Amino acid sequence: MLYRKIYDELNKWRNSNLKKALLLTGARQIGKTYLIRKFGESNYDNFLEINFITQPKAAAIFSGNLDIETLIVGLTAYLRKPLVQGKTLVFLDEIQECPNARTAIKFLVEDGRFDYIESGSLLGVNYKEVPSYPVGYEEILQMYPMDFEEFSLANGVPTGTLATIKNAYEHKEPVNEAVHQTMMTLFRYYVIVGGMPEVVQKFVDTHDIGEVVKLQKDILSLYRQDITKYSKESKNRIKDIFDRIPAELNTQNRRFMLSDISKSARMNRYESSFLWLKDAGVALPCYNITEPKAPLMLNEKSSLFRLYLSDTGLLCAASMENVQFSILAGDLDVNMGSILENTFAQLLTSANFELRYMNKKGIGEIDFVLQRGAEIILTEIKSGVDYTIHSAINNVLDVGDWDIQHAYVFCDGNIQSTNKITYLPWYTIMFFSQETMPDHLIVDVKLP
Repeated sequence: MLYRKIYDELNKWRNSNLKKALLLTGARQIGKTYLIRKFGESNYDNFLEINFITQPKAAAIFSGNLDIETLIVGLTAYLRKPLVQGKTLVFLDEIQECPNARTAIKFLVEDGRFDYIESGSLLGVNYKEVPSYPVGYEEILQMYPMDFEEFSLANGVPTGTLATIKNAYEHKEPVNEAVHQTMMTLFRYYVIVGGMPEVVQKFVDTHDIGEVVKLQKDILSLYRQDITKYSKESKNRIKDIFDRIPAELNTQNRRFMLSDISKSARMNRYESSFLWLKDAGVALPCYNITEPKAPLMLNEKSSLFRLYLSDTGLLCAASMENVQFSILAGDLDVNMGSILENTFAQLLTSANFELRYMNKKGIGEIDFVLQRGAEIILTEIKSGVDYTIHSAINNVLDVGDWDIQHAYVFCDGNIQSTNKITYLPWYTIMFFSQETMPDHLIVDVKLP
């Protein structure tokens, strides 16, 4: 079984005193169903599964009264297995196909006899179909493709090696050169393979890039089928946008231009199509900001954005022929900057960062402007050997009103730090994370 960090979150949910149903969402083919099955089979005496795509008749359980006794009788009759109190996990997969089941979660959780996990790949684009959301009765977890740390472990990198690299990262000290070169090679593999678990497993088992690309193209075809099946309107627009992503990223400023689809295209007609791809977990928008000041959300220009694919391996498979061989040869500088940038968009998203960039006259272009708490962080992704040249970062740091304290340049060099700028090897992105709220934060509410 490939290690996934989110498995630890499943255990945390199971051991929680304030039990809710768990909703695990994310794009197709990222391993949600497989992970939940392994979790259920390992932690419960009884694991029961309903998939509303492969078992459409199961929707009848939730088509009538949603009182608890009717629901339990219906589940028991359909599954033909006993539900043992305190020892049973019921897994409702592809729940977007049965909106009433999502509504019924409130009553099932209130009953408290059994645990429930829901999962779905297109919940974000089917939200209007749910009659009543179980607000307060669900804990929602977003799942993403495998990140680089998970990819490294899958490929046999010892945890001790990762700990050594993390120590160098935290102390801003160079990584051992032999380890550095090995990890740089592995990161190039990640750029090509990406984080789809089935694809990663194929790479681990065979190291055959040809087989990897076949699987990736199958997933791209599945995504296109989903657009046809699930998009209620504007199927052709969504397909056009999806198919244009690789080419748009390869333009000079990487910004998605509607005029490349149609000279008469206007944002107000296409906006819902972009949102569909975002909500389906297929695409990652990165919005332009006017200035790097917190909160960044207030400085967004929603009409100006870049659009990345949710998985770097899929982008490679959808891009020009034989791009994989160029990357393996170390050629990430010629027409490959966009693919590397997409890789970081994917990894920053899985680390819970909101994606934003800045391209301002007189300042220049910053690949990613990130917010961590109240702190604003400039991040540049460099594919060439001239990574110490970064005039846009220098210009922003020189603006006193913005008061930026940290800038990071991810590059193919080793770790080094100069004033406010830290140079980091690409692979250290696995330690670059967003702040998270602690499980318990007790405050003193005594008033004077």
